[in-house]
Parts: sequence; C-alpha cells; structure tokens
Amino acid sequence: MKIEEDIWYGNHWSKWLLAPLSITFAAITCSRRKLFELGIKASVKPAVPTIVVGNITVGGTGKTPLVVYLCEQLTAAGYKPGIISRGYGSKAPQYPYIVNNDSPVAHSGDEPFMLHKRTQCPLVISPIRTTAAAHLLAHFDVDVIITDDGLQHYAMQRDIELIVIDGKRRLGNGHLLPMGPLREGAWRLKTADFVICNGGNALAGEANMRLVAAPLRKVSNNAVATPNTEFTSVAIAGIGNPQRFYNTLEKHDYVIEEHLSFPDHHAFTAADITQFAAGRTVIMTEKDAVKCQSFAQDNWYYLPVNASLDSDFLPQLLLTLKELNHDSGS
Repeated sequence: MKIEEDIWYGNHWSKWLLAPLSITFAAITCSRRKLFELGIKASVKPAVPTIVVGNITVGGTGKTPLVVYLCEQLTAAGYKPGIISRGYGSKAPQYPYIVNNDSPVAHSGDEPFMLHKRTQCPLVISPIRTTAAAHLLAHFDVDVIITDDGLQHYAMQRDIELIVIDGKRRLGNGHLLPMGPLREGAWRLKTADFVICNGGNALAGEANMRLVAAPLRKVSNNAVATPNTEFTSVAIAGIGNPQRFYNTLEKHDYVIEEHLSFPDHHAFTAADITQFAAGRTVIMTEKDAVKCQSFAQDNWYYLPVNASLDSDFLPQLLLTLKELNHDSGS
C-alpha cells in the first residue's frame, strides 16, 4: 500500500503533519467556489441541460462506467447525449478536439477514446470544459451534455450533479487533501442531485451501483473470447483504483497468479507487459486495452464492465431532465 493510501484510508499518525497544508487547501478551494457563487468569477451556462458526473475523492470511483450507462439509457429514452472531458493525459494537436473512431489514443487520452468507442456519442475534449461544451454544441446535434468529471470545475454551470463514491472506501479519513483524499468536504454530498454508491452498502438517500463484468474480449481485435476461467493469468491495471479491478476478477473466478499496477493513465509499452507476463495470459482493464491494441499478443484479454443501478434511479433522472426541459420551454 502506498503511503498516501495508508494515511488516507488507514489511521497513520503522520496525517497530522499535513494538517496545515489541508487548512490552506480548504481556504483556497472555499474562496474560489465563493467567487463563482457570488458572480465575481464568471461562469458559463451551456444552452442544453448539463449533467456532471464527478467525485469528491482522489482516485477511481467508477465514473466512467456510469457515463457509459447514462449515454446508453438517455439514448434509449430518445435523447441525443454528447460528452465533454478534460482529456487527462491527452496530447491533441489542438483543443478543443473531437474524438472519433480513428483518433490516436495519444491524441484523445485513454478514457475519452474508450467512452466514444463504447457509446458512439459525440465527444469533445479540452482542458477548458466550457470551450469543450461550446464546440460540442457547435458541431453536433446534442440535447444533453454529460461531463466526465469536472465536479469542481465551477466555471461551467450544471443542471444535474451526480457524485460517485467508492462504497468500500467511502470518504477515507474524512480530511481534505493532502491530509485525506477529499477534494471537497463531505458536506458536498448533500448538495448533489444524486449520490451513487459504487459497491459496498449504500446509505440512505444513495443509489446503489454495481459493476457487472461482461465476457472477456481480445485486446488485439475486440473479439469476444471464450477462455476457460480456470486458466491461470496475470492481471494488469493502470487505473485510479486497481484493487477494484482485481476484486472483480476474483469475484468472477478468474485464477490470477500475479497483479501488476501502473499509475492511472499510464502510457503502456509492449515491454511493460511482456517482461512481466513472460508468455502468460494477460487480463487488463478496457481503458488500458485501448492503449495496447497495436502491440497486443493473442493471449491478452480485457474485461468490459457495465454499470447496473437501482431500478428507481433512471426514472428519477429522466423526470429531473423532463422538468428542466419544461422549465426552459423546450
């Protein structure tokens, strides 16, 4: 366990050494938020309803599968969703940048490319989300924007906030960065329209979300694979919370000999994997697979996961959207 994990999710005494920095962080973030609330700093309201999917903790909480779920369900309900993202780790030739099926992953970033690949929804990346939203609306027929992350990006107004929390780790020690894992205080959960609990047991007022594994697919060509779960594999993950991926593999009876974790958004090379795997079967995340397809070996697989939510979540979300459209006169 990394030292920050031990501090944030354990009871390590050294967290108190970081208290002065957390107080400074709290003062800066609170002041910044107030400037937007008071209108001293300008914020932009997109012309269509905007849904922000974010979290208040550092690390992976399951936002990406939820964005896929929202795109699929809203499309089925007759909406035309589009996605905007900061595009963390991307190196696009220019911003804003439209992600399509032919975009190099190095240009788009791993998560945006995977999101577009899964949903086929219009997707624009830019470090400035308001610019991404304007570009999306200028180039595509979109009637609802889904923002992948960006909860703390107050320069863009939003109509619906979804905060995703890790149901197992919750809010850790409950302290703000760097003393704890929080970007904003626990009070922020009370201001969101929906709080989504990924795994674990949801508290009152939270919606349960489960990640359901789909059949393995080959990294090289995305073909559905039918290997026996009894084969011995190595698992590789370059995501915010790799342990959740390893737990999912174990839950579905895959026999994993070794784990190898990389930093989130790691730019994989063939050597990263071949030196570790040494010819053994490899199972990785879908997000990592999009970066490895060009050099993947035949026995490399990825595990797609789909979000499953409480049955009453979607009707509540659709009702909220309907009321927004009614209020705007559309």
